[in-house]
Amino acid sequence: MPKGSNTPVPTTALRVELGWRSGPGVPDADASALLLVGGKVRSDADFVFYNQPAHSSGAVRHEGKSTAGGRVTDTLLVDLARVEPSIETVVLAASADGGSFARLPDLYIEVRDAAQGTVAARFDSTGATVETAFVLGEFYRRQGAWKFRAVGQGYATGLEGLATDFGITVDEPQHAAPPVPPSPPPVPPTVPAPPPPSAQPTMPALPVTVPPPVHQAPPPPPPAPPAGPVRLTKVTLTKAAPAVSLAKQGGTSGVMRVNLNWEVRRQFSGWGSKRGRAVALHNDLDLDLCALFELADGRKGVVQALGNAFGALHQPPYIHLDGDDRTGAVASGENLTINLDHRNDFRRILVFVTIYEGARSFADLHATVTLQPQFGAAVDFSLDECTVPSTVCALALITHQGGDLIVQREARYLVPDRGVSPQRTVDRVYNWGMNWTPGRK
Repeated sequence: MPKGSNTPVPTTALRVELGWRSGPGVPDADASALLLVGGKVRSDADFVFYNQPAHSSGAVRHEGKSTAGGRVTDTLLVDLARVEPSIETVVLAASADGGSFARLPDLYIEVRDAAQGTVAARFDSTGATVETAFVLGEFYRRQGAWKFRAVGQGYATGLEGLATDFGITVDEPQHAAPPVPPSPPPVPPTVPAPPPPSAQPTMPALPVTVPPPVHQAPPPPPPAPPAGPVRLTKVTLTKAAPAVSLAKQGGTSGVMRVNLNWEVRRQFSGWGSKRGRAVALHNDLDLDLCALFELADGRKGVVQALGNAFGALHQPPYIHLDGDDRTGAVASGENLTINLDHRNDFRRILVFVTIYEGARSFADLHATVTLQPQFGAAVDFSLDECTVPSTVCALALITHQGGDLIVQREARYLVPDRGVSPQRTVDRVYNWGMNWTPGRK
């Protein structure tokens, strides 16, 4: 579609994809939506973005990023049938993080029917210079039907300038205090010594110390936070700044989603390059997102797909694995949900990931970890520094300190000894003190 043109779209659930080509020096970008009456939001709750990922009506939801084939996409789900009658326009915007849109190649916005997958509209945005935020398109009502318009209006003032232009009250940025390092892990209770290496399991293992928690259905998407000044802050954990306090970011209640998304970095040649990447992405790669937990009362266990130990959100361990993406084809990756309303019941949580099959090492993969509290700033970091033949990676250690939860970026690649399972390897390195027996999916 050319800039300024419009086209009808079905009044149904639509998947809106913001995409660009990744590469060295390319900044990150984030999709957002604003629900307008008379050109303005009714309140700050009408702004859907990474720190406020769902509208209270259920009409708009920010689904997050994925990477594949050298491209990055950030996705919004817009259900036009659920848009409140007073809403006239749904603005679809994007903001750049770490540079201007001039440095984002092949930027586009595409609208698809969420059920059928058919493309309803697409606008390729070109000619950006100093802009750090864009209104790429909008849905608007016309004579009882919905249309999409390609807009392409840029802002040099970033997401804050765009948001305030539509009536959003933005919280003043504050200088964050230096991150507080987590306290040393507590000394575990005495447990029987593990068997010698020759007797250890050669397949993924299940714990026997704590019975697997009861599986329950995935929780519904969290509602939008109450209206109030919007915080645009994002937190990226690095080697130089590896820890963050959830309390200082406002994330001490509700739920926190831990998302893992990945891209295969295998090389294929000739005619099979495109097909080979698709096979690698969708057929043979199986990563498992897991969590070791220790509760305040001393109980320990693991949440993982092995043995259907999916956990539970509203009873111990207050951690739930949403499902098992065995292919990498699920756009939202794998997700753990942690109930922050029970933060005082946690002593420590170690989030880790194992390669169940389909890759030899994390060196073959590019993965992104995002921790999204229901209230508070998103915390993210990348896993792209592996230089060893590792099949298990400790992602983040969450420790309870005086009513607060401290998130420590680990990004620690471990190499299991011969005959030792990934789970037992993580257990030993972090001194969790559990007994393990063989298990299968």
